Amino acid sequence: MEADAKATLKSVAEAGYQNIEAAGYADGKFYNMAPEDFKALLTELNLNPISTHQGSVTLDNADAMMADVKTAGFEYFVVPVPPMGLFKFDQASMTMGMTGGAKNLAKILDALGEKAHAAGLKLLYHNHDFEFKKDEEGMVTIDYLLEHCNPEWVNFQMDLFWVTKAGADPLVYFENHPGRFKIWHVKDMDEKGRFAPVGQGTIDFGRILAQKEKSGMEYYMVEQDMTFDSLQPLEAIKISHDGIKKIGFK
Repeated sequence: MEADAKATLKSVAEAGYQNIEAAGYADGKFYNMAPEDFKALLTELNLNPISTHQGSVTLDNADAMMADVKTAGFEYFVVPVPPMGLFKFDQASMTMGMTGGAKNLAKILDALGEKAHAAGLKLLYHNHDFEFKKDEEGMVTIDYLLEHCNPEWVNFQMDLFWVTKAGADPLVYFENHPGRFKIWHVKDMDEKGRFAPVGQGTIDFGRILAQKEKSGMEYYMVEQDMTFDSLQPLEAIKISHDGIKKIGFK
């Protein structure tokens, strides 16, 4: 996307995808394109802008950022990790975490969610695995967010890989918090616990898909964070597109 966004998105469309989620916003632009230009490119390619990961959001820049997201045509504003410096990544151990605790994160998300609502957007928080661990006060972060964030302003993008990685069961969360998981990230896990194209790993997507209505899922996004064993990214998304069809995703 950074090298040639138009050619990459053309390949995405040719692979059969209809909806996209962005993750390349900086300095008021999406992949170095003004919001209206990015929207025009998607229209040209018959791709629908659904959601965008906005990891650099703060309470101070949110209004301007949300205006750009709205101009680009997106419906969902996704907070991909705890914002405002709360997210921590340890390069040595390749592990993720957060500081500040669940209560603090919930307050920030509610404030951002209210701003998103005022801007005509819907705010989602995206999980990894560390939110399923207890914070310094002994609270499981994802549970606290689900129980305390205002559902009118804050809902969730469930990453099925990371839920599985955390040892949790998506169906338990659908049962306990129905309707809160508006978008899913669909990506598989190989036997080594790594990212894999959909249908090439160990996750039982059929079991999860059967409960999509209870979850509240409006859209699902295929995601491939990285590839292994010489598999190329654009080849991986073709394999995943075949996989989602076989599993029964519509």
